[in-house]
Amino acid sequence: MNTKLSIVIVNYNVTQLLRNCLLSIQKYIREIDYEVIVIDNASTDISWKSLITEFPDFHFIASENNDGFSKANNKAIRTAKGEYVLILNPDTELEGFYMNAVLRFADSQSDFGCLGVRMHDAQGAFLPESKRSVPDMFNSFEKLFVNFKNNNSKSYYRNDVDENEIAEVEVITGAFFLVKKEVYEKVGGLDESYFMYGEDIDLCYTLLRNGFKNYYYGKASILHCKGESTVKDEVYLERFYGAMQIFISKYYKESKPFQYSFLSAGLRLRHKIEKIKLK
Repeated sequence: MNTKLSIVIVNYNVTQLLRNCLLSIQKYIREIDYEVIVIDNASTDISWKSLITEFPDFHFIASENNDGFSKANNKAIRTAKGEYVLILNPDTELEGFYMNAVLRFADSQSDFGCLGVRMHDAQGAFLPESKRSVPDMFNSFEKLFVNFKNNNSKSYYRNDVDENEIAEVEVITGAFFLVKKEVYEKVGGLDESYFMYGEDIDLCYTLLRNGFKNYYYGKASILHCKGESTVKDEVYLERFYGAMQIFISKYYKESKPFQYSFLSAGLRLRHKIEKIKLK
């Protein structure tokens, strides 16, 4: 039997969350020939190694260095045998027997690019980054400044699409990112210029530019313990705003110079504001 699905998880110092994630996969994925590949990104906490014996059917890879999210996923995906690859965060948990339906939906779509699902946090609140637009001058300004307090841009976060709907969207999140392996390889995988953050937006945009369609599947939901492995410090800010700068430099600097200048100035200003808030 051919492997239908390869689930790829990059771990970094979140052993207990990773364990919960793996247990949810064991519990909820049925009647699918699948594999799980866990790649540890040089965690300082080596307790993740205890999971190797607890989950003997899953594959574990140890990286010598933490080279970032994109490189780790690309490395693991090169070993994947599945028709589809599901990039999954270790701080997520599946919540139902919906993977068959998700894969049937993906199979039914021509020019299928990628698919994401409804995400909520530990308090049950919907996470708006589940469905997004490609950053442009207008929605980026709205996200950065108009909704300064709640940062819940109506256009960037596609509030026109109901959270329980199935719809074509531009951008989904890398926390649950379903894509055909051959398509992933065709477009070059995750851009390794990004250490962390922004690589999912870039890949979604790359798929769109190559004629594929991206989907939000709101009938399936996952728990996302958002940010559990992230310390909100100056390193985080540098990586986050640096990722956005990589994106706009890559796509707008030459083709849309005015938009590039506007967005670049906005990112620098918001970055400075966030650094001041840390002090």
